[in-house]
Amino acid sequence: MPGQLTLPRFCSFLLPWVLAISHRALGDPAPYPGPHYLLPPIHEVIHSRRGATAILPCILGASPPSYKVRWSKVEPGELRETPILVTNGLQARGYGPLGGRARLRRGHRLDASLVLADVRLEDEGRYRCELINGVEDESVALSLRLEGVVFPYQPSRGRYQFNYFEAKRACEEQDGRLATYGQLYQAWTEGLDWCNAGWLLEGSVRYPVLTARAQCGGPGRPGIRSYGPRDRMRDRYDAFCFTSVLAGQVFFVPGRLTLLEAHAACQRRGAMVAKVGHLYAAWKFSGLDQCDGGWLADGSVRFPITTPRPRCGGLPDPGVRSFGFPRPQKAAYGTYCYAET
Repeated sequence: MPGQLTLPRFCSFLLPWVLAISHRALGDPAPYPGPHYLLPPIHEVIHSRRGATAILPCILGASPPSYKVRWSKVEPGELRETPILVTNGLQARGYGPLGGRARLRRGHRLDASLVLADVRLEDEGRYRCELINGVEDESVALSLRLEGVVFPYQPSRGRYQFNYFEAKRACEEQDGRLATYGQLYQAWTEGLDWCNAGWLLEGSVRYPVLTARAQCGGPGRPGIRSYGPRDRMRDRYDAFCFTSVLAGQVFFVPGRLTLLEAHAACQRRGAMVAKVGHLYAAWKFSGLDQCDGGWLADGSVRFPITTPRPRCGGLPDPGVRSFGFPRPQKAAYGTYCYAET
């Protein structure tokens, strides 16, 4: 009969409604209304190490008639993206400081994955693969994370001497870079407890507390204490630096040396006096354990401990201990040298 809802018509009316409910019940996203050329990445975080080769996946599910793929790096704390590479599927061109180390993987004709050689500390961050086809642009975002170690740093003049730009330069001079909040948080979960506030790469100032105490921000829950964003030119704090694995080796030279004699001792062995970042990386990744204070390039004296013991710093946890900045003419310490391999 006209207007009567037959069983087939009823099923065809009901089916889209049932599918929509099942999508919502299962937590699936609603079906994409148009063409979806870029496949979502299986892993949005790619882990790597300094000096390694990293692959950031970007795969097309289908090839548009005409398109370009543009890779860029999202700069932390800044509202801009740095171009890395652009391809039309046949040819590719690199841009900027990353472009010289970047290429396409080209595992198959729909593969637009980025291969980044000789990964450096500054490469860590967020990347975007954008498909530009003139109709409806699409993009996927991935994060490159480096395995590394965070260390607090202050100069010989004492605490709270750096504005943001001086802190950034100080970390780079010690074979590191300013740590991100994520890196500081990871270090806190691994045991970093430090009362002095320091700059982070995003421009905020924070410090990690495992054991709340009066001289460290007062009572409260453990966590990352924050001073929030600060004036990068005017405000002064310490720095939290980040470094990763070394291409070379750190070794100890015993003796009672001045800082000048320490430089000479390392040079005779085809090496240089190690930087603070070198020592932390050797402690973290090579298990360097030496119960002897040694000069470092910044004029500080430190020693790395992986197995705590009573007569070796007196603290219960592993770490890099510091004697501060003795007079450079004081002939009382050995030295830590760093040699490229």
